Amino acid sequence: MDFIPISEPNIWDKELQYVTDAVKSWRVSSLWYYVEKFEKDFAKYCNVEYGITVSNGTVALHLALVALWIWKWDEVIIPNLTFAATANAVLYTWATPVLIDCQRDTYNIDVTKIEKEITPHTKVIIPVHLYWHPCNMDEIMNIAKKHNLYVLEDCAEAHWAEYKWKKVGGFGIISCFSFYGNKTITTWEWWMCLTDDAVLNKKMRELRDHGMTKERKYRHDVVGFNYRITNLQAALWCAQLEKMEEFIDIKRKNADLYTKLLSSIDWIIPPVEKSYTKNTYWMYTIYVDEKKFGLSRDELIAKLKEKWIDSRQVFYPLSDMPPYKAFWKAEELSISIDLAYNALNLPSSTKLKEEQIRYICDTIKSFKK
Repeated sequence: MDFIPISEPNIWDKELQYVTDAVKSWRVSSLWYYVEKFEKDFAKYCNVEYGITVSNGTVALHLALVALWIWKWDEVIIPNLTFAATANAVLYTWATPVLIDCQRDTYNIDVTKIEKEITPHTKVIIPVHLYWHPCNMDEIMNIAKKHNLYVLEDCAEAHWAEYKWKKVGGFGIISCFSFYGNKTITTWEWWMCLTDDAVLNKKMRELRDHGMTKERKYRHDVVGFNYRITNLQAALWCAQLEKMEEFIDIKRKNADLYTKLLSSIDWIIPPVEKSYTKNTYWMYTIYVDEKKFGLSRDELIAKLKEKWIDSRQVFYPLSDMPPYKAFWKAEELSISIDLAYNALNLPSSTKLKEEQIRYICDTIKSFKK
């Protein structure tokens, strides 16, 4: 059996065709045909009015927060279990991230613990649809409305996931999607901001382009950023987007097979799918019960590697890392910490074959004495 990577991009002939077309057009920099096409097409797929492409995930969140006038003394509620970019973007605005514990079954922010952390300085809630399951958006939106807060959705890992038959990314005032190399569709790094708000759309576009107004070229009314992408990356996006639904079907089919094959193992807790959600399983994430297994999560990762199977730990909890420890205000973060040190991601590529999944599951079963 060849080495099975945790993820790999699924590239086909259309990518080469579109990128070649972009190169031959000589319009390889930002703000050309494929950039505009992808912004419109992806927004339409998500049932949102406007799409604004940006150069990476951290700047997508940063751009959104700046557009919402988040600044010093403001507080932004985020989950403790997320990639550091969520917290970093808040810190770039000089605001304060407030860490909230997670739900054990979905790995997402625990909505029952949000309100007790709200203060007069709270301005934004950032729910992160982590790995495979949408957050409880009804409760989050109700809390936000009650306290007059913005909701900024971090959808980096949740392409096409649905909450109550509505795609994620359409709940918050702004949402951010990732197309990094290991995501379901990819352009290697770039991101997208979505919004239904025409004023925010205009503001983010200007801020993305050095603060330059659309009415008068090379006039800058505000200090902006160079967060633009290129027509080449957008061409790759457009081709990938055409396969999006097929890729999601593959992800869900693979997850179903994983769950079927691992369900008999009492020391593994597989991912859940609530009846009111549609998961798209960016990563197939399992929890390892060390007491029942007899080995730690990290020992399992090492044993899998010996069998040519890649896997990876979930994100470290923000509360355990030096740049973010000072923002641990919540009374309890035990669940997110437990998940962080006992869960792992199994290979989840759309190029994964059935025999590879069966080999992975059989190998895991063989480890139990």
